[in-house]
Amino acid sequence: MIERDAPRILLIDDEPSIREPLSEYLEGQGFSVMAAASAAEARAVLQAKGIDLVVSDIMMPGEDGLSLTRHLRETSEIPVILLTARAEDTERIIGLEIGADDYVVKPFNPRELVARIRTVLRRTQGNGRALDPGGTSYAFAGWVLREVERILVDGEGREVALSSGEYHLLHALVRHPRQVMSRDRLLDLVRGREADIFDRAIDNLVSRLRKKIEVDPAHPQIVKTVWGGGYTLACEVKRIGASA
Repeated sequence: MIERDAPRILLIDDEPSIREPLSEYLEGQGFSVMAAASAAEARAVLQAKGIDLVVSDIMMPGEDGLSLTRHLRETSEIPVILLTARAEDTERIIGLEIGADDYVVKPFNPRELVARIRTVLRRTQGNGRALDPGGTSYAFAGWVLREVERILVDGEGREVALSSGEYHLLHALVRHPRQVMSRDRLLDLVRGREADIFDRAIDNLVSRLRKKIEVDPAHPQIVKTVWGGGYTLACEVKRIGASA
C-alpha cells in the first residue's frame, strides 16, 4: 500500500515493456507513480499533478526527453533523471548542461534507479535539514542564499529560482569564499560521481548561475574565473543563523 505522502514520480517512456513493469517496481518501492508514453502526455500530467521528480527517457517520438527537460528547467524546479540507451558522453553531458539532475544508462538494474531517485530527492527536498535545524543563510554581494529553504533572494526579498545544480554550485562557493575551487572539486560537490567526464558541464552551470546573480554576466564580479585554476566567489560572505 502506497502512503499518502509518498514521493510522486512521473515516469516517461514510450516503450510499454519498460514503462509498465518499471512503474510497478517503483510503486513496490514506496513511490506514487504516474506514467506517460510521450512528452505531450507528461506535460498534461505536470499541469494537473504535484510531481516531486521526473524520470524520462531521452529518445521518444515527437518531443524528446532533452527538450522536455529544458522546458522543465525554464518553468519549474522539479528534478529530472534521464534514461538513455546511449553510453556516449555527449548525450549525458548535454542532459546535465540543460539542467538534468542525474542519468541512468539502459539497460539498468531497477535498484540502481531507485537509489538515484532517493539520492536526488534527498538533495532537492532538503532531507538533510536536521543537520542544521536552526537554519543557516549566506549573505553575499546583496544576495542571501537560504540553506534550509534552498532558495536565493535578492536585496528586496524577491526569490530567484535555482535548479538543483545551480543551488549546489552556489552553496559550494558561498561556503568557500575567496578560495579557488577547481572544476573537479566543484563537480564533486555538485554531482558527487563521475565528475571527471563532465568538465564542460561545470562551465555551463557557472554560466547559467552568472545570468541570475551578476549585474553583467559577460563581466562577472561575483563568480570569477581563475585561469588554469577554476572559479572563486570573489566577495565576502556573512553566515547568518545557527551555524554562524
